[in-house]
Amino acid sequence: MEIFSGKGVCGGIASGSLKIIGNNEIQVRKIHSNDTESEIKRFEDARKKALSELKTLCGKNYGSTEEAIFEIHCMMIDDSDYIESVENIIRTQSANAEYAVFLTGQRFSDIFAEMDDDYMKARSADVKDISERLIRILTGKNNDKNFLTDKCIILAEDLVPSQTIQLDKEKVLAFVTVHGSANSHTAILARAMNIPSIVGCKINTDSSLDGKTAVVDGYTGKLYIEPDEKTLSELLERQRQDGEKQKLLFDLKGKDSVTIDGKKIKLYANIGSLSDLESVFINDAGGIGLFRSEFIYLERDNFPDEEEQFRIYKKVAEAMAGKKVIIRTLDIGADKQADYFNLEKEENPAMGFRAVRICLSQPDIFRTQLRAILRAGVFGNVSIMYPMITSLWEIKRIKEIVNDVKRELSDEKKAFADIEQGIMIETPAAVMISDMLAEEADFFSIGTNDLTQYTLAVDRQNEKTDDFYDPHHPAIIRMIQQVIDNAHSAGIWAGICGELGADTSLTETLLKMGIDELSVSPSEILKVRKCIRETNLSIKKKERY
Repeated sequence: MEIFSGKGVCGGIASGSLKIIGNNEIQVRKIHSNDTESEIKRFEDARKKALSELKTLCGKNYGSTEEAIFEIHCMMIDDSDYIESVENIIRTQSANAEYAVFLTGQRFSDIFAEMDDDYMKARSADVKDISERLIRILTGKNNDKNFLTDKCIILAEDLVPSQTIQLDKEKVLAFVTVHGSANSHTAILARAMNIPSIVGCKINTDSSLDGKTAVVDGYTGKLYIEPDEKTLSELLERQRQDGEKQKLLFDLKGKDSVTIDGKKIKLYANIGSLSDLESVFINDAGGIGLFRSEFIYLERDNFPDEEEQFRIYKKVAEAMAGKKVIIRTLDIGADKQADYFNLEKEENPAMGFRAVRICLSQPDIFRTQLRAILRAGVFGNVSIMYPMITSLWEIKRIKEIVNDVKRELSDEKKAFADIEQGIMIETPAAVMISDMLAEEADFFSIGTNDLTQYTLAVDRQNEKTDDFYDPHHPAIIRMIQQVIDNAHSAGIWAGICGELGADTSLTETLLKMGIDELSVSPSEILKVRKCIRETNLSIKKKERY
């Protein structure tokens, strides 16, 4: 038995045969060309075909996360610096288009790989992916996506997103890669596909491993090659127990999210697109506590108009059939970028021009979204909430704009609803003035991810600071308590829509602090419901933070 360690990026245990996947690189030779304009035209034709392929992938209903990745690939192929580099190599070196694309891809990939920021490092694989796609088109060599004949554990040096998403999910038991980070798009896709996965596993992807029995433990990040009988038995027993726990959780479908002593908790789901609704229904969420509307913007190359947004919000409201739907207004900026916003590069984007700051500075964009949400409110139980609030004047200005939009719709004889307006508490400033903000808001939703980042001065995108990112830090817990108390004093409810809401080690504590609502990923709903139903708030437990 051999054991290899990496970083688990999606929990779960899987056992089966290993399948080694090469990177399928095509050997590219430099060929002198006397007709550089013809080579440039070949490159341009290949670019158009690549864009067409990627847009087809975007329309395959993989889900918002996957589609957003292919949209990013489209933007990269359209990047002027990338295009200019290829054309410059063709002209100055009289080179063939394949070689120019190969050299450009290599240079750009190296630039990303050498960056300090872990998220940007992970983009190195995306550049390789689009370059390989272009080279395959130029050489006429297609990548066979249907090579998996049996269920297996994929082992590769690395997997680019287009490889990952087009694999037959029914045949993939787990992913293990030698390279990659937890922030890479491939890791994101693995989590979206809910497949046990490990990245950064230091193993030689030798062809001799192909077909060997292996077990992947996505919880601990360990890969076992040909485990001995005792180890295999223990891992398979854990796998069986995981399955049993999941079955037991599904027995909770249709039951109330209520504590032993009778307090009902609003247990909602976080979603990013219409495609996420299926998971909301499967896991029996009581409503939608966070609809990340920015994904509507991230999945396209221009601003969605009012009618397009209205149709999406209306479908969600109707589908939820009277259950709460809380739509967060545009939260673009920081790590969520859309080129057509033409936002300038910032030294510290997490604290820069983002979210409500963009909306208040570019009110036309904001008004369009507000009109669509207010109109959709007629078709269901819709609420709205605003991210990144730090000052009282921001919420007052927002309400002025909302009232103005309502007057516009009324003058146009367009139906709209008078909906609840809440704010996200995700900055220390908002916590400290939450008593004042509570007088202007209908509810609070605590964004614990950013609140932790800003309070502890820890970049949550930086893998090097993982050990310092502590959402259980006493300062965070005390802030949550302060927000809850101030909300209740003003007669409004308070919830959590950050990752902490799904942390079942803290569920009882949050309930005893008085939290009214928890909004989590759909797959976490039943697990949290179980904790709620096992909690007795009448039993006081003294905790100090």
